[in-house]
Amino acid sequence: MFLRIETLPSKKLVGKQLPMSFSQDRTGMLWGSFMPLRRHILNKLDNNLYSMQIFKSPPSFQEDVEFVKWAAVEVTDFEVIPDGMETYVLNGGLYAVFQHIGQASAFQKTFHYIFQEWMPNSGYVLDHREHFELLGEKYKNNDPESEEEVWIPIKTKV
Repeated sequence: MFLRIETLPSKKLVGKQLPMSFSQDRTGMLWGSFMPLRRHILNKLDNNLYSMQIFKSPPSFQEDVEFVKWAAVEVTDFEVIPDGMETYVLNGGLYAVFQHIGQASAFQKTFHYIFQEWMPNSGYVLDHREHFELLGEKYKNNDPESEEEVWIPIKTKV
């Protein structure tokens, strides 16, 4: 499940965002509004999709914790932004990268491993930056064989 530690450079993203919580999950609504419009993004760097979460304070992953979720793609520049889309600069930094295989409904097992098993036994702690899933060519929505990368912001334990 653990893949690697990586220093991510900053990335320019274009997409849509919605505020939500784990108990008031609006992920389907967000992606449903983004996917039909993504073909209008002419300056995409590749075909990867970013499912990003931005927490107001360090995440506790409680049901009522509010955050902003993005559905986005990486772009070369912000010169042409389609109507209804927004820009975001992901500043990058140090990340632990994990592989999730399976449907989104099985994410709890992946999160449990990351935060209850891997993190306490690593030399790292959670950093207060963007969390995201990178949905690449092996991602297949709601397929038990779907694969995606889970990027968790970390910093060295002091």
